[in-house]
Amino acid sequence: MTLETAVALSVGLAASGEDLWRRNISNGIPLAALVGALVVQTNRSGWHGLGQWALGAICGFCVFLIFFILGGMGGGDVKLMAGFGALLGPSRLVEAALLTAGIGGILAMILVLSREALRAWRGRHLSDKAQVPPIDNYIPYAPAITLGSWLALIPKGV
Repeated sequence: MTLETAVALSVGLAASGEDLWRRNISNGIPLAALVGALVVQTNRSGWHGLGQWALGAICGFCVFLIFFILGGMGGGDVKLMAGFGALLGPSRLVEAALLTAGIGGILAMILVLSREALRAWRGRHLSDKAQVPPIDNYIPYAPAITLGSWLALIPKGV
Protein backbone atom coordinates (compact mmCIF):
# COMPACT_ATOMS: atom_id res chain seq x y z
CA MET A 1 0.00 0.00 0.00
CA THR A 2 1.37 3.40 -0.94
CA LEU A 3 1.54 6.31 1.48
CA GLU A 4 -0.98 8.17 -0.70
CA THR A 5 -3.44 5.30 -0.40
CA ALA A 6 -2.90 5.02 3.35
CA VAL A 7 -3.61 8.72 3.84
CA ALA A 8 -6.70 8.58 1.62
CA LEU A 9 -8.07 5.50 3.38
CA SER A 10 -7.50 6.73 6.91
CA VAL A 11 -8.79 10.25 6.29
CA GLY A 12 -11.78 9.01 4.29
CA LEU A 13 -12.83 6.44 6.87
CA ALA A 14 -12.43 8.88 9.76
CA ALA A 15 -14.37 11.65 7.99
CA SER A 16 -17.16 9.37 6.77
CA GLY A 17 -17.56 7.68 10.13
CA GLU A 18 -17.70 10.94 12.02
CA ASP A 19 -20.08 12.55 9.51
CA LEU A 20 -22.44 9.59 9.68
CA TRP A 21 -22.22 9.25 13.46
CA ARG A 22 -21.93 12.83 14.72
CA ARG A 23 -23.05 14.82 11.65
CA ASN A 24 -19.85 16.77 11.85
CA ILE A 25 -16.30 16.59 10.52
CA SER A 26 -13.77 17.69 13.12
CA ASN A 27 -11.12 20.15 11.96
CA GLY A 28 -8.45 17.60 12.82
CA ILE A 29 -9.48 15.30 9.99
CA PRO A 30 -8.95 17.77 7.10
CA LEU A 31 -5.81 18.96 8.89
CA ALA A 32 -4.52 15.37 8.95
CA ALA A 33 -5.32 15.13 5.23
CA LEU A 34 -3.37 18.33 4.54
CA VAL A 35 -0.34 17.18 6.56
CA GLY A 36 -0.41 13.70 5.03
CA ALA A 37 -0.80 15.19 1.56
CA LEU A 38 2.15 17.52 2.16
CA VAL A 39 4.33 14.54 3.03
CA VAL A 40 3.10 12.57 0.00
CA GLN A 41 3.47 15.43 -2.49
CA THR A 42 6.90 16.62 -1.33
CA ASN A 43 8.17 13.05 -1.07
CA ARG A 44 7.02 12.38 -4.61
CA SER A 45 8.09 15.60 -6.35
CA GLY A 46 10.10 17.81 -3.99
CA TRP A 47 9.48 21.54 -4.39
CA HIS A 48 7.18 20.92 -7.35
CA GLY A 49 5.12 18.70 -5.06
CA LEU A 50 4.74 21.59 -2.64
CA GLY A 51 3.17 23.61 -5.45
CA GLN A 52 0.87 20.73 -6.39
CA TRP A 53 -0.11 20.41 -2.73
CA ALA A 54 -0.98 24.11 -2.40
CA LEU A 55 -2.80 24.35 -5.73
CA GLY A 56 -4.73 21.14 -5.03
CA ALA A 57 -5.78 22.40 -1.59
CA ILE A 58 -6.91 25.77 -2.94
CA CYS A 59 -8.81 24.22 -5.84
CA GLY A 60 -10.37 21.58 -3.57
CA PHE A 61 -11.54 24.29 -1.19
CA CYS A 62 -12.99 26.39 -4.01
CA VAL A 63 -14.83 23.46 -5.63
CA PHE A 64 -17.44 23.27 -2.86
CA LEU A 65 -17.19 26.79 -1.44
CA ILE A 66 -20.17 28.03 -3.46
CA PHE A 67 -22.35 25.22 -2.07
CA PHE A 68 -21.29 26.18 1.45
CA ILE A 69 -22.11 29.84 0.79
CA LEU A 70 -25.55 28.85 -0.54
CA GLY A 71 -26.18 26.73 2.58
CA GLY A 72 -26.23 23.34 0.88
CA MET A 73 -23.03 22.00 2.40
CA GLY A 74 -21.18 22.22 5.68
CA GLY A 75 -17.78 23.78 6.23
CA GLY A 76 -16.30 20.41 7.18
CA ASP A 77 -17.14 19.08 3.72
CA VAL A 78 -15.39 22.03 2.08
CA LYS A 79 -12.28 21.57 4.24
CA LEU A 80 -12.30 17.81 3.61
CA MET A 81 -12.32 18.40 -0.15
CA ALA A 82 -9.39 20.80 0.32
CA GLY A 83 -7.50 18.00 2.08
CA PHE A 84 -8.26 15.50 -0.66
CA GLY A 85 -7.41 18.13 -3.27
CA ALA A 86 -3.99 18.58 -1.68
CA LEU A 87 -3.49 14.82 -1.76
CA LEU A 88 -4.71 14.32 -5.32
CA GLY A 89 -3.31 17.48 -6.86
CA PRO A 90 -5.27 19.71 -9.22
CA SER A 91 -5.20 17.29 -12.17
CA ARG A 92 -6.97 14.42 -10.38
CA LEU A 93 -9.12 16.77 -8.31
CA VAL A 94 -11.41 17.50 -11.26
CA GLU A 95 -12.11 13.79 -11.67
CA ALA A 96 -12.66 13.40 -7.92
CA ALA A 97 -15.06 16.36 -7.82
CA LEU A 98 -17.13 14.99 -10.71
CA LEU A 99 -17.25 11.52 -9.16
CA THR A 100 -18.16 13.05 -5.81
CA ALA A 101 -21.01 15.04 -7.36
CA GLY A 102 -22.42 11.93 -9.05
CA ILE A 103 -22.10 9.75 -5.96
CA GLY A 104 -23.49 12.53 -3.76
CA GLY A 105 -26.50 12.90 -6.03
CA ILE A 106 -27.23 9.18 -5.90
CA LEU A 107 -26.84 9.09 -2.09
CA ALA A 108 -29.05 12.15 -1.69
CA MET A 109 -31.75 10.61 -3.87
CA ILE A 110 -31.66 7.37 -1.85
CA LEU A 111 -31.89 9.28 1.44
CA VAL A 112 -34.74 11.50 0.26
CA LEU A 113 -36.74 8.55 -1.07
CA SER A 114 -36.20 6.50 2.09
CA ARG A 115 -37.19 9.45 4.29
CA GLU A 116 -40.35 10.00 2.26
CA ALA A 117 -41.20 6.31 2.59
CA LEU A 118 -40.68 6.57 6.36
CA ARG A 119 -42.92 9.65 6.54
CA ALA A 120 -45.63 7.83 4.60
CA TRP A 121 -45.33 4.77 6.85
CA ARG A 122 -45.57 6.94 9.96
CA GLY A 123 -48.66 8.63 8.57
CA ARG A 124 -50.41 5.31 8.00
CA HIS A 125 -49.32 3.39 11.10
CA LEU A 126 -48.85 5.84 13.95
CA SER A 127 -51.56 7.71 15.75
CA ASP A 128 -51.48 11.48 16.00
CA LYS A 129 -50.62 11.17 19.69
CA ALA A 130 -47.50 9.08 19.11
CA GLN A 131 -44.31 10.80 20.20
CA VAL A 132 -41.91 10.32 17.30
CA PRO A 133 -38.81 12.38 16.59
CA PRO A 134 -38.94 14.52 13.46
CA ILE A 135 -37.12 13.41 10.34
CA ASP A 136 -34.42 15.92 9.46
CA ASN A 137 -33.08 16.81 6.04
CA TYR A 138 -29.40 16.33 6.83
CA ILE A 139 -27.39 14.57 4.13
CA PRO A 140 -23.91 13.43 5.16
CA TYR A 141 -21.60 14.29 2.26
CA ALA A 142 -18.26 12.99 3.57
CA PRO A 143 -18.95 9.45 2.27
CA ALA A 144 -19.50 10.85 -1.24
CA ILE A 145 -16.33 12.96 -1.06
CA THR A 146 -14.41 9.94 0.19
CA LEU A 147 -15.68 7.56 -2.49
CA GLY A 148 -15.14 10.09 -5.27
CA SER A 149 -11.59 10.75 -4.10
CA TRP A 150 -10.81 7.06 -3.70
CA LEU A 151 -12.08 6.33 -7.21
CA ALA A 152 -9.89 9.13 -8.58
CA LEU A 153 -6.87 7.35 -7.06
CA ILE A 154 -7.45 4.21 -9.13
CA PRO A 155 -4.89 4.05 -11.94
CA LYS A 156 -6.42 4.44 -15.38
CA GLY A 157 -5.38 2.03 -18.12
CA VAL A 158 -4.16 3.41 -21.41
